[in-house]
Amino acid sequence: MRQFILLLLFTTTLLIGCKNEVKTELAQSTTHNPPTLTLEEANRLATLPLECISIEYPNKLNQSLNDKSFIEEPSELHPAFYGCYDWHSAVHGHWSLISLLKQFPNLNEADKIREKLAASLSEANIALEVAYFKIPGNASFERTYGWAWILKLAEELHTWDDPLARDLAQNLQPLTDLMVQSYLDFLPKLNYPIRVGEHSNSAFGLSFALDYAETLNNTSLKEAIERTVKRFYVNDNTMGGCPLEWEPSGFDFLSPCLEEAYLVSRVYELENFKIWFDAFLPQLTNPKFELAPGKILDRTDGKLVHLDGLNFSRAWCLYGIAEALPEYAHLKEIAKQHITYSLPNIVDDNYGGTHWLGSFAIYALNNTK
Repeated sequence: MRQFILLLLFTTTLLIGCKNEVKTELAQSTTHNPPTLTLEEANRLATLPLECISIEYPNKLNQSLNDKSFIEEPSELHPAFYGCYDWHSAVHGHWSLISLLKQFPNLNEADKIREKLAASLSEANIALEVAYFKIPGNASFERTYGWAWILKLAEELHTWDDPLARDLAQNLQPLTDLMVQSYLDFLPKLNYPIRVGEHSNSAFGLSFALDYAETLNNTSLKEAIERTVKRFYVNDNTMGGCPLEWEPSGFDFLSPCLEEAYLVSRVYELENFKIWFDAFLPQLTNPKFELAPGKILDRTDGKLVHLDGLNFSRAWCLYGIAEALPEYAHLKEIAKQHITYSLPNIVDDNYGGTHWLGSFAIYALNNTK
């Protein structure tokens, strides 16, 4: 009898312990305090693009030369977007300042930011940027990463209720229209998706373009993107899943698997996306799934520091997927880990990282949920 009572007590204690453990695990998987963009953080991050959009050298032009007459100063070739080391970084540097100023009108350098934006995004400067794309051989310049950031810049201006924003959006419109038409011309000719972890990644470029199309109700662009997504990715869940364990490559700043999954989540109906996602990235459906942030061993190396960007872009994809599929809320904690690993390290003296990483940090923080 005594043995039976002891056994009963032991079993009861074990059951209560298991029940409490389940409750604790559930609480850990559903409780999430996302990192937030505070005024203090915004002032810190604003210093990066505010300085670099006017720094002409060092500069990576990435241009095709038809003859020596095409060799000019970066500020002459790209009077709006000559700073921040390369064209696309200058574009998203401008986006960063607009995003921060829109959210925090009382930024420390608000007046200076407004002056710089008005000076660089002038009607005359944008006309010369458009003219550059129309030089023979330049139609594919910055395809599609830079195109995507122009549309993101245009979207940010469109959603900012400010007289300056309306003026700048009007100035930018010819370049915006050119980027939209470039997508419409290019997508039907792109027979296969580009699955890399850097600039030309198709899913990233399509995702930002889709943001623009949805916000401005551009039906032609939206439908072109949706057709492309279904053509590119519909069967990717039937081939054994995406090899997330192969990521990251040495200097990725985008995750091919997560960028694709996040984009598909926005185009497919929810029920179809869940079926597709559970086969495409089955490991992410496990509440105990772990994904370590990309580790950077030398932040003075301009390529290796790309991995900080990977951590931010992984984060916004994971947040987006978890929003589409709330049962996978554990992905938000992984996203948080990625942001908190890299965020303290991007404001330093290393121009190889500071000229662009602030934009990725801001975009990630803007999309925490």
